[in-house]
Amino acid sequence: MPGSEMPAPCVFAPDMAEQVPLWHHYLLAIQSRESPRVQDYQRAENILLTVLERAHALDSRFIVDYSRDLEAFQFALRSSEDPLDVEVLLGVDSEALLIEESEASEPGDGPAICRLGVLKEASGLGPWMTDDIFSVSSEDRDKCSGHIIPGKVLCVLKDLLVAAIVHCKHHRLIPPGSLNAASLKGGQMRLSLQVSSGWRKIRFNVVPVVKKKHRVPALEGALLKLGFPEGILRRIASHGVDLVPANAQHWRISTGYLLSRLLDALGSLPGHRLDSLSILDRVNLESWRGGSQNHGLTFDHLKTVLLWASTLFPAPEDWADLQGSVYRQLVVLLCCLATRNLPHFLYPECNLLQDSGLDLGIIYQQVEHFASQPEESLRIHVTHLGHSRPPRIDNGVKALLQLPASDPTYWTTAYFDFLLDKFQVFNIQDKDRISAMQNIFQKTKTMGSENS
Repeated sequence: MPGSEMPAPCVFAPDMAEQVPLWHHYLLAIQSRESPRVQDYQRAENILLTVLERAHALDSRFIVDYSRDLEAFQFALRSSEDPLDVEVLLGVDSEALLIEESEASEPGDGPAICRLGVLKEASGLGPWMTDDIFSVSSEDRDKCSGHIIPGKVLCVLKDLLVAAIVHCKHHRLIPPGSLNAASLKGGQMRLSLQVSSGWRKIRFNVVPVVKKKHRVPALEGALLKLGFPEGILRRIASHGVDLVPANAQHWRISTGYLLSRLLDALGSLPGHRLDSLSILDRVNLESWRGGSQNHGLTFDHLKTVLLWASTLFPAPEDWADLQGSVYRQLVVLLCCLATRNLPHFLYPECNLLQDSGLDLGIIYQQVEHFASQPEESLRIHVTHLGHSRPPRIDNGVKALLQLPASDPTYWTTAYFDFLLDKFQVFNIQDKDRISAMQNIFQKTKTMGSENS
């Protein structure tokens, strides 16, 4: 490992203080676009809700979900144009349903896939036991009379959406040219619709959802309580889970709502958690994905990084400074890219980078370059050009970033404090944290000696 002595923790040098306004200029530029983006989103959402209301009128089993505040909140944070999920609730009594988890699920797959059975003793479920969405059980000894089949549900919903779009256009309930039934695409167990709002085109994924009371053990874990407002995890867990189609026969637990609630909770805390997420999402779009021309990290990837960073850095002082807040996410992101493992926040055994089709080596180089010399990506106007500063890190940092892959005990605040110091942005004065960070340095130094 490079270096023979643990340097004193880095404090802001004069040239680093000069670049603080650069971060704030970049953030202000993002925020200046927020209002028109949200207005475009709200217009597009109103168009889609009008169509969904007509679909409900045609088939009352499908219910419009008007509680969309979390989606608008996240759209305001984002610069990226990734599709947005819109849930269509199935108005079925979930207490009359039995979740039958599939034995085919493999460790590391994340939330288990399951079938949704209708209990034999259930009453009043006639509309949910029709051939268009239901399959009768062939086993007399089963607890269930049959199962609600997600593939069938999607087919019914698609036909409803087509009919609803045609009706709304014919009766001029939606603006001309805003939506076309031809844009309705099926795939990956969701229905994709592109809505025009002003000059912006917003793609929505329409997803049928069954809400069911079900435990999510991670929300009961002590680790998460460190980084979130008191009591919020219990309130989020009381929501239960959303079951969405996994394949033609099975459902799976969707964590989208739970993660969005956790992100919203972070916004209630003082500091720059959400500001730093907005900055990284913009940099990801413009620099790492080439203006959305390249396949790359998504907002959901970056959201997961922030959630992990919030538990690893639970102290308010960690998020008091904008630049430091960005780097707290960057060190976590770099570690995940170097080890090729971004754990799902609620199902850590599931790796969000596995089978993603991403060139993780290229993305790592882009993120490391930004972390080392962020100035060129933050300049939004010719007046922001200034002298180039030397790289903040040396070639040995990637070896340090790969340590959690071989030893998970490195996934601690002390280890990431050590990385922050490598990037010259560790400005915490807490003696216990400084001592723990120095212990990590000694551990890596000893390891380096043994390997040399």
